[in-house]
Amino acid sequence: MTRIPTFAVLLACAAPAVFAGEDSVELAEGPGRALVEARCVACHSLDYIQMNSPFLDRKGWEASVAKMIRVMGAEVPEADVREIVDYLASRYGRP
Repeated sequence: MTRIPTFAVLLACAAPAVFAGEDSVELAEGPGRALVEARCVACHSLDYIQMNSPFLDRKGWEASVAKMIRVMGAEVPEADVREIVDYLASRYGRP
């Protein structure tokens, strides 16, 4: 009889939980939403935006988007940056 390592069993059980709800994240309506969904989801899930919204004001979103481009290598054309930041700051930014 073949024994399945405990880690493999735990991983198989946990995997659905890790991805559960991933499809249910829906960003707020507004100008720039489609652009954010297209550019940001290439590297991370949309829940990242909602998770960080309590901490970031406009300057924070500007810094976060800049970091994603410069440090993380996100492929975001310069022409899209302002619309992305405008959307994030207006829909998910701290006052």
